[in-house]
Amino acid sequence: MAEYLTVLTTTDAPEKADTLARSAVEAKVAACAQIDGPVTSVYRWEGAVQTEQEWRILFKTTSDRYPALEAHIKAEHDYDTPEIIATPVTHGSADYLSWVNAQTTGAAEG
Repeated sequence: MAEYLTVLTTTDAPEKADTLARSAVEAKVAACAQIDGPVTSVYRWEGAVQTEQEWRILFKTTSDRYPALEAHIKAEHDYDTPEIIATPVTHGSADYLSWVNAQTTGAAEG
């Protein structure tokens, strides 16, 4: 398993994205969260194809903190089935990845 992950979710309002991003960083289940959007999502839900605007949140975390981040997203998200997709980080700046680790373990400030 990869030591570091990016984790993606979406929500339907910029305020919700900000709240979810901030709460995950405050809880130290993610070192950082980036919000972009709106993006257009096309998907099937309850038997019909939907097209909606959403805001995408990309969290940076460690594989050790992933279960807590997933639980946090599920608890705080208002979607019945929120998108939660983790992608392994195969390469990265040693300084940045060390910072991610420190921010998700509480080992450092800043």
